[in-house]
Amino acid sequence: MLGLDPDPARLWPEAASQASGSSAAEKAASAVEAHCRALIDAAGPACVMVKPQLACFERLGAHGRSALGAVVAHAKESGLLVLADGKRGDIDVSAAAYGQALVGTTDTPFGEVDGLGADALTANPYMGRDTLDVLVGGARTAGAGVFVLVRTSNPGASDFEDLELVRGGLLWEQVARVVDELGEVGELSDVGAVVGATAPEHVGRMRELMPRTIFLLPGVGAQGGRVEELAPAFAPGRAAGLVSASRSIVFAYEEQGGSPAAAAREQAESLRAAAWVLGN
Repeated sequence: MLGLDPDPARLWPEAASQASGSSAAEKAASAVEAHCRALIDAAGPACVMVKPQLACFERLGAHGRSALGAVVAHAKESGLLVLADGKRGDIDVSAAAYGQALVGTTDTPFGEVDGLGADALTANPYMGRDTLDVLVGGARTAGAGVFVLVRTSNPGASDFEDLELVRGGLLWEQVARVVDELGEVGELSDVGAVVGATAPEHVGRMRELMPRTIFLLPGVGAQGGRVEELAPAFAPGRAAGLVSASRSIVFAYEEQGGSPAAAAREQAESLRAAAWVLGN
């Protein structure tokens, strides 16, 4: 999976040169769009999905949202699925609105309004199961998926997620049980789990608790995670694990030399090959 976390101050040179518009926001958004399009063209053939980090676009205001829409459309035209990474989680009314905004549509007196058109979204579970029920229900109606944060890749994950519960077990283990219960299971569940690749020692236990769940595995590359340590994630088959990388692909050219596009494609192909070995 290709992570799209564009930093307007650190874009591929060719993309930065394509900035256009009259305001700083317009120029930044147009350059970000060009950067993401070029990255999708380069690395997309080695991926099944792109994961735009919503905040990286939203910080540019309305022009950033327009750029996000264009990037999502380009990814879909390139045959890729889209995971909207905003880690949403709120009470039922807001949860429903988040689902409509990212993967669904909104009925209005003026007609139906399309949302972003993503194929899945990430969700924060820490306001409770009722919020997840709404997000998952809305996603199912739209034919989309939800990936719930279970044990994340950041260093501070242990501050809360690893806490012991009074009734026994760790907090993330309870979240994993809920994710397993929420999913409608065929060969694989339709509710996924975000499982940080930076703590591979937990992956086996997570697979025990969520035997049919698709794992989204962020943290490979720049954050220090290694594909080779994630074998338990692929236990049900290679489709059960989605390795996600962004900076290690985007900035591969800074170490390898050559063109950004060629280096990105090579790095993405390398990660795909490593994941394929684990899934077979």
